[in-house]
Amino acid sequence: MDQIKEASRHDKNHMVNNYGLVLGSLTPRQLASLYLTAKECVIDAGFANEIDWQDDVSLNDLDEPTFLSESAWVVLASGFRETVVRRRFADISSAFLHWVSADLIITHRETCRSQALLIFRNQRKINAILKIVERVAEVGIEVIRRQILNRGIEFLREFPFIGPITALHLAKNLGVPVVKPDRHLTRMAVWTGYESPDRMCQTISEYVGDSLAVIDVVMWRYATLSNREERQKF
Repeated sequence: MDQIKEASRHDKNHMVNNYGLVLGSLTPRQLASLYLTAKECVIDAGFANEIDWQDDVSLNDLDEPTFLSESAWVVLASGFRETVVRRRFADISSAFLHWVSADLIITHRETCRSQALLIFRNQRKINAILKIVERVAEVGIEVIRRQILNRGIEFLREFPFIGPITALHLAKNLGVPVVKPDRHLTRMAVWTGYESPDRMCQTISEYVGDSLAVIDVVMWRYATLSNREERQKF
């Protein structure tokens, strides 16, 4: 992140907004170069597995456990730090019988609910996960996969606790080629002079050939690493 801001400060054609952030500074080539630097930093920090995972995800391979698990992840992650959810998610998965099937979870609904609440004490989110499980049990994973293919984000937003940004997060994790405009990527787009995270990632993709989802996860992880370094200074 510091490299992005520093590059922006030294561009002769910059302009400054009301927040003091430098805009309109990076050419597509400069942006692509910074992305490759960020990707190298993410890999060196030990997160190559995240890049490989995102690169391998395909909606064509979507199965029921994956949909249940990824839906639960984005519901829990909304408004929480990723590190908090990651620390608890293995236990949450155990409480929900490792997402083996929606029918099995429904059969043991109350036990799953009570166990999950011992780990993550947010009734609204746990109840939302159970409602998603109910929907999957009702219509089946093949119907859900077809609906995602046909209707995309609009369909995912019909699920509880899945809003505009959360729907993009879930879609990306399921293999849809989209960008999640969270606060990290939105700030990066501002600092690099692009109108949106999607436009920023599209530009990078045109230069380096990585998918939008991979670029999203690289830039997001790079931002979290940069923020972690900043917090450690205080």
